[in-house]
Amino acid sequence: MNLTLLQSLTAAFGVSGCEEDIRTLILQEVAPYADEVTVDALGNVIAHKQGSGPKLMFSAHIDSIGLMVTHIDEKGYLRFCQVGGLEPAAIYQAPVRFQNGVCGVISVNEDKSDKQFKLTDLFVDIGAKDRADAETMVKVGDVAAYGGSFLTNRSQIISSYLDNRAGCFVLLEALKQVERPQNDLYFVFSVQEEVGCRGARTAAWSVHPEYGIAVDVTCPDDVPGAAHVGSTAIGKGAAVKVMDRSVICTPSLVKRLHEIAGANQIAVQDDILTCGGTDAGQMQVSHSGVKTGGISIPCRYTHAPAEAAAREDIEACIALVRAVCESELNTHEF
Repeated sequence: MNLTLLQSLTAAFGVSGCEEDIRTLILQEVAPYADEVTVDALGNVIAHKQGSGPKLMFSAHIDSIGLMVTHIDEKGYLRFCQVGGLEPAAIYQAPVRFQNGVCGVISVNEDKSDKQFKLTDLFVDIGAKDRADAETMVKVGDVAAYGGSFLTNRSQIISSYLDNRAGCFVLLEALKQVERPQNDLYFVFSVQEEVGCRGARTAAWSVHPEYGIAVDVTCPDDVPGAAHVGSTAIGKGAAVKVMDRSVICTPSLVKRLHEIAGANQIAVQDDILTCGGTDAGQMQVSHSGVKTGGISIPCRYTHAPAEAAAREDIEACIALVRAVCESELNTHEF
């Protein structure tokens, strides 16, 4: 596994709406392996690899959650709003970094130290002496991302923003390995998923695929006290999406993904999620409809400053995407 690339992807700045840095990295990585690469008006990267079969669109979002400065107080502390989904208790005392390199830490009002607090009780401390000093470093409207580290152990990758840089990594590595495409392939690296799957909507409209597969993370059901909102477990293989709150996947495509996995001896599991959504939801309803599925990476602690996924699951997802690219889909029924 190319851990250097995965680390670079997770470290690249790319809060929703500010995806320039991560897009530049994606473009560098994808260009040698695609027949054509375009960037649309919204900022999606669309890599086309020609094949003789039907149009097949994969979509992995490049954007991440983050925060936006809304107010700088007289002491130089920053109040903020969320860009995407943030849980106050999960981000308390997390380090953050702005696009210009300024770093800080999220803290909470002293009277809320029992951790029973809301997002509005939090602030970012960037070490400013006062408001004037803070305004030399950041301004209202600037966005920040987690400033976490990239760690590995025998089985796991632990990092900020595996959601969804791990999905981008899967698409990049699979595209590099595809030798005999049986479908006309479009690898989309979409923007603004965390704020409403906006990039996938415009990309699916322009590509107009017959099949669409979202590659993203999914919440597993394998930690103590799990709320049973999902069906997957880390280390059990690539997760073939059946449904989440944004999509009920095309049954024949779900079946075909399982068949392809079996024929290639790739470990898979079903992904049923009662919360969240992916780019699949927007692809499915594009034009007159798209046969839609998903390939998911089980990932613990999503949207927290440190997320965890299994190496073998990421590798299984790469293998499955490649196998799908090199297989006939044959899903005429629903």
